[in-house]
Amino acid sequence: MCDAKVISQKNAVVISRCSECRCIFIWNNNLVLSFTPEQFVQFRGFTADLDFEEFTLPFPDRKERVVMRTPVNDIQLAFTPDEWEDFHSAMEEAVYMQEIYSLMEKE
Repeated sequence: MCDAKVISQKNAVVISRCSECRCIFIWNNNLVLSFTPEQFVQFRGFTADLDFEEFTLPFPDRKERVVMRTPVNDIQLAFTPDEWEDFHSAMEEAVYMQEIYSLMEKE
């Protein structure tokens, strides 16, 4: 795996970036997602358009969670309201940091 540096962290959500291949990784508990910079921006846009209230389901522990489908029908991601907020906040910060790295690398 890449030698990735953390560019954002909000509680259990950590987003890192490899300076060599420029891959972006989202680490969240037992989940690791990897993206190219372009895929990451698309993913962030996709998740930003999801309405938490519209996609929530009660889980067996009686907590409401948003369920986010993935391109693989058998894999879905679930977040509590606080986890969802951390997820979005970390991605927003990571997008900002990506822009900074991009500007620095052009010089």
